[in-house]
Amino acid sequence: MAQLQTYSMPHDRFLLIAANLLQRALLEPTRTAAKRLYRELAEGRTLALTSVELEDGSTARFAVALDASEFRGRLNFGAFRASLETLIANIAAHLKAEKPVTVFTEAEREDVLLFGITGATLEGDQANVLMLGSEPHVNGEVTVVRLMYLDPLQFQERAAG
Repeated sequence: MAQLQTYSMPHDRFLLIAANLLQRALLEPTRTAAKRLYRELAEGRTLALTSVELEDGSTARFAVALDASEFRGRLNFGAFRASLETLIANIAAHLKAEKPVTVFTEAEREDVLLFGITGATLEGDQANVLMLGSEPHVNGEVTVVRLMYLDPLQFQERAAG
């Protein structure tokens, strides 16, 4: 039986890989293809992205999932795409500025991460905040890049206080 190998990489490198994978998978394809993938994500499916060869010669497999439970309003492809474009642009700007990356972990599982870079958008008068997280898949063979909408009120309260 093959043993699973874990590979730890710096958070900024992971963000760069994740942003590039999301750009290629969800923003670069034709609108029809991207919309089909969005629909699958919106239905709760986890979609395989690709495998990446790491510096040590091993291969890491990546997938993507969407948690839209905290989205305010009606989530459609256009709103999702705007959020994702904003998030990827903010990740790129953050990495280019070589700022440290704030990372939050789940109390019970330190391998579940949430990166402190947001993709905030306004649809009409309703704000929404998309963030990127990661977690190993149940079997540990795939890293799931999780796109999550968080309650925008917690960001407004923090900015005001």
